[in-house]
Amino acid sequence: MERPRILTPAGASFTVAGGGYDLEMEALERLGAEIVECAPNEEAFIAAAPLADAVYAKGMKFTARMIEALSKAKVITCATVGVDYVDVPAATARGIAVTNCPDTFIEEVADHAMMLLLATHRRCIEQDRMVREGRWGEGRPQLLKIPRLMGSTLGFVAFGRVARLTAMRAKAFGLRMVAYDPFVDELTMSALGVVPASLDQVLSESDFVSMHAPDTADTRRMLTTKHFARMKKTAIFINTGRGPTVDEAALVAALQSGQIAGAGLDVFEVEPLPKDSPLIGMPHVILSPHNASASARFDEARKRRAGQEMALVLSGRWPMSCVNPTVLPGSGLRRWQPYAMERGPNS
Repeated sequence: MERPRILTPAGASFTVAGGGYDLEMEALERLGAEIVECAPNEEAFIAAAPLADAVYAKGMKFTARMIEALSKAKVITCATVGVDYVDVPAATARGIAVTNCPDTFIEEVADHAMMLLLATHRRCIEQDRMVREGRWGEGRPQLLKIPRLMGSTLGFVAFGRVARLTAMRAKAFGLRMVAYDPFVDELTMSALGVVPASLDQVLSESDFVSMHAPDTADTRRMLTTKHFARMKKTAIFINTGRGPTVDEAALVAALQSGQIAGAGLDVFEVEPLPKDSPLIGMPHVILSPHNASASARFDEARKRRAGQEMALVLSGRWPMSCVNPTVLPGSGLRRWQPYAMERGPNS
């Protein structure tokens, strides 16, 4: 039997060229599979694609043209929550499963979302600077203008896994919670003490708006000028989902004009954040470099999960997490798992 061949770009973000696949191979070794690297560009991938039984997607965009060159691949595996760098419709058209890791490091993202909420609310960075710059007397007057956290309203835009874990954390702080997500049923929300609401209600009622939508064609620039205009002038915007879901220029304008009070952002429309971004100079904004999911277990957990998903599909079984409708070779079955708002996380 021919060894299954897994194609992956070299020198990608979470391994090193020429090696570093021991954790992925824990599940793949019994199949006799081999991971083969190609140069991280479209032409090199296309040249190697016909021999690939699977693709380990990382470090670059996977376009429709690249996916069309996969003549026998059964799966494209992403060791991330988001799959926005893979043309999922193109993979679906080819009958190729696209897998992700939607539940591997969501605890960390929920922690980060809660951290950004608390830090922006209590003006953590600004208070720190006051002490360092000898402006001790300015700290208390600033906080005397800030309402108590208990009893404030936290609104979720999308209520997937990360949002649900964030809600569990927020409940301990006495926050009232509302959420907009047309793909999540009322019982799921109410079990966590969250009230279903329209998008307009979430924006207009919330003291904190937390964005958790994935980057898809339907959610790109989901929040624009008109949405920020609906928010309270005292509101704080949090985003640990995906940067392109927000019109960043509209967010900047809302912050500059005082339409909203502040923001805590882990994701941006363009990453890394350009050095001339107005967000960098804003004292009422806390930024982090798209690292909400990171922790000591981050790399090990997602590498093992990636190997497990590829091994499952290559052995003719369903993966644990499939983001597209697909026909697995030899199964004769079709299974629908929507990649909709609830599938999101860094979302």
